[in-house]
Amino acid sequence: MQVIDIMPPLQAAQVPAGPIVLALGFFDGVHRGHQEVIRQARQAATARDLPLAVMTFDVHPAVIYRGMAAKDVKYLSTRPRKIELMAGLGVDLLYFVHFTPEFARQSPQAFVDHYLVGLKAQVVVAGFDYTYGKRDIATMTNLPKYAKDRFEIIVVPQDSDDGQKISSTRIRQALDTGDITLANHLLGYRYQTTGEVIHGEARGRTLGYPTANIDTPAAERLPGIGIYVVRLQVKGQWYGGMASVGRNVTFGGDRPITLEINLFDFNQDIYGEPVVVEWWRYLRGEVKFDGAQGLIDQLAQDEQHARSTLKEQA
Repeated sequence: MQVIDIMPPLQAAQVPAGPIVLALGFFDGVHRGHQEVIRQARQAATARDLPLAVMTFDVHPAVIYRGMAAKDVKYLSTRPRKIELMAGLGVDLLYFVHFTPEFARQSPQAFVDHYLVGLKAQVVVAGFDYTYGKRDIATMTNLPKYAKDRFEIIVVPQDSDDGQKISSTRIRQALDTGDITLANHLLGYRYQTTGEVIHGEARGRTLGYPTANIDTPAAERLPGIGIYVVRLQVKGQWYGGMASVGRNVTFGGDRPITLEINLFDFNQDIYGEPVVVEWWRYLRGEVKFDGAQGLIDQLAQDEQHARSTLKEQA
C-alpha cells in the first residue's frame, strides 16, 4: 500500500496515473461501519479492475471547525494504526490530506473539482452521513449536483447495532466508561494502544505483582479508569496480563493517571521497549484499600479472572 500526504493544494505528482475507486471518510478507529465502506469500495474496484484509494485527513476536522487544540484530541486510531488497518483491508493508495484552514474554507464544488475529479476518481464511495463542508449543503444527497456526471457515486447506508448507529462517538463513550466489550464489538476487533515501557515506582514488585509501566502517546485514547484483562506485545511476542488505568489511590491522592500492566508468567527486562496493548475485558473499577494486604488479596482474584478470560476467549 502506498501512503501519500497531500499538503493542499493537490500537486500533479500526487495524482494517480489512471482512474481509481475512491473511498472517503475520516475513519477514526476503522470500525465496522467504516469497514463496510471500504468493503463496498474494494468490491467496486475489483469489478472495474481499478486501484482502491482512500482519502482521510491528518487531524480530526474538529481541530479546525471547532477550534480544538490538536494536542487535546484523543484518537481511536493514530496515523500508524490507521495505516495498518487500511493495509489489512486491501487498500492500494492511502491519501492523508492535511486539514488546513484553507482546505476547510473551500466550497463543496471546489472540493469535488480539485480532489475527487483531480484524483481521477471513477467511483466515489462514502457513508450516508459523510460531509465535505457545511453540513446542510455538503451532503451525500447533494454530491451528484457537484459531481455533474463525472464519476459514479456509491452511498453506503447506516450500519446499526441494536438499533443504534455504529460510530466512533459510541466507541469513544464505551472506552471512557470502561465498556471494552462493547467497544470491541463495534470495532470488529480488539482495541489496541501503543507505548513504551518506562520506570515507575516499583511498588508492584514489593506486592508480588511487578508491573510494566507504559508511557502512552498523548494522541491515543486510553480506556477509562479501571482494571482490565489485556495482552501485551513486546519483542514480537504476546503475553497475557492485567492492566490498571488509574491513580493508585491506595497509596495517596491527587496522583496522575498511569497505565501499569502485570504480565503473567513473564520475567524479562523490557525497559525502553515499544509495546502494543490489546484490550480484552473490563474487570472492575479502581478501589482504595485500607492497606497493601487488601490490595494483594484483590489482585489475586483479578489474576484468576484474567487468566480464565484469556483462556476462554483465546
